[in-house]
Amino acid sequence: MQLLYTLQEIRTPALDAVMQLITRLGEETIFMVAAIVVFWCVSKKGGYYLLSVGFIGTVANQWLKIAFRIPRPWVLDPNFEIVESAREAATGYSFPSGHTQSAVGTFGGMARMTKDKWLRWVCIAIALLVSFSRMYLGVHTPLDVGVSLVVATVLVLVLWPIVEKAEEKPAVMGWLLLVMLIFSGAFLAFLYVFPFPADVDADNLAHAVENAWKLTGAIGGMLIAWWADRKFIRFEVKAVWWAQLLKVALGLAVVVGIKAGLKAPLIALIGNVGIANAVRYGLMVVFAGAIWPLTFKFWGKLGRK
Repeated sequence: MQLLYTLQEIRTPALDAVMQLITRLGEETIFMVAAIVVFWCVSKKGGYYLLSVGFIGTVANQWLKIAFRIPRPWVLDPNFEIVESAREAATGYSFPSGHTQSAVGTFGGMARMTKDKWLRWVCIAIALLVSFSRMYLGVHTPLDVGVSLVVATVLVLVLWPIVEKAEEKPAVMGWLLLVMLIFSGAFLAFLYVFPFPADVDADNLAHAVENAWKLTGAIGGMLIAWWADRKFIRFEVKAVWWAQLLKVALGLAVVVGIKAGLKAPLIALIGNVGIANAVRYGLMVVFAGAIWPLTFKFWGKLGRK
């Protein structure tokens, strides 16, 4: 806690606002948009890589949170004050940091992928700044941040050669996705069978179960989309810049529409919130990975002379 108290002493309203903006780069939405843009516009390999790092990292992060159940810094030390604007988004258990996991996985992954030296350093800087912002805002301890940083960095370094190998042997990607699905399914099973103590926070446990269903559905959708592309679609990502913008804008609009529009209907149809969430997130990923890419030939032809 000493480091957090030291950071508390250097806070200013202007710096608080800057750190609040920086920390948003570690949110789930940034990861999903970055992964989709890479997948649709840069390279499928890069997209699969970022999604794999992100999904595995999120499952691991959620598993550690519910296994250790460590409270937030201001709960551990009631005398400690956080930046109030950060309180609303700082839900759930503290250890390890989800924002750090997401930022290091996303921007660290992009740093590993790119051959541009300057872009690499910018991505690394963003990952480190997000990690620091979590401590500056007072919502995580150095241990929370450090463990997430290490786990995400290991995933960034380990998964890249596996995804590269999958270019030569496509079955490698299929096996990786299958292992990811088993890992997520194991986490989901753990949440239902583990004898949690009576004083476990019910809201945090319910949140973990909700996330586990969503992650399992998303990874299952990713496996289906990979298989469909390998067998039937084999889409290309090349297009002129303005066609890429239209492709991303329209595609993301439909993804958001699936996420928001199918929530209530699927719950009503299926009757189980967890399974409905898994189906909804699976459909989102199948659309992004296999259905929307069917339009890419059209986008690729635009602007050609």
